[in-house]
Amino acid sequence: MGILASQQLTKRFGGLIALSELDLDVAERSIHSIIGPNGAGKTTYFNCVTGFYRAEEGRTFFNGQPIDTLTPDKITQLGIARTYQNIRLFANMTCLENILVGMHPHLKSSWMGAILRTPATRQDEAQAHEEAIRLLQFVGQRGKGDYLARNLPYGEQRRLEVARALASRPKLLLLDEPTAGMNPRESMDTMAFIRRLRDELGITILLIEHNMRVVMGISEIITVLDFGQKIAEGTPDQVRNDPRVIEAYLGTRRGVAGVGA
Repeated sequence: MGILASQQLTKRFGGLIALSELDLDVAERSIHSIIGPNGAGKTTYFNCVTGFYRAEEGRTFFNGQPIDTLTPDKITQLGIARTYQNIRLFANMTCLENILVGMHPHLKSSWMGAILRTPATRQDEAQAHEEAIRLLQFVGQRGKGDYLARNLPYGEQRRLEVARALASRPKLLLLDEPTAGMNPRESMDTMAFIRRLRDELGITILLIEHNMRVVMGISEIITVLDFGQKIAEGTPDQVRNDPRVIEAYLGTRRGVAGVGA
């Protein structure tokens, strides 16, 4: 069993089956991608893992511990963080403030300590501030702590969202379409950045991505979903030429190496 494992996971919305008996195993310190046509169940799976949805059937384990009944905040404390397809920064807060929000699960100060400004609270805040600055530097935003999040270019907003996720000290990071809306150069930079997250921080990466050039260039294992079911899984070479994958994406016998959308 990997760092994240789902067994026979099924999620329904009324009569619609969004996930159907899904088995998924993510190896520790891997870069694992989930792909599939729109409506295949990819984001639904992320929402189940992070506690926003409850699956009707099946189990999900993180580091061997069942997380099916946990609330999103408890799952975050265990070491799972995520970003979103549509950027969800606090637009009118500074970059530094956005990152500090992400540190909340690990801050030790109590509300009473915050009111009385105890030495322990001040020390906790100072350490959090230093960590936030370090994360800004890691994502390439040195000196931008006082910038409002809304004033950053699109690509930098994406990086800031990752920094906020990193602030919760995750062991597993879920990235929902991290290159959406990016030009080819920005996408290449993001690929290198994702590798840094794994190689330098030791974080396992599970991502949803529609850009096939990114998926094929960065993934070690790819899981393909269609109508909530896993139709293929393997290395990029194995998935690229799988007839079921080609059919799901194109309805033809052509390869999928350069397919976006």
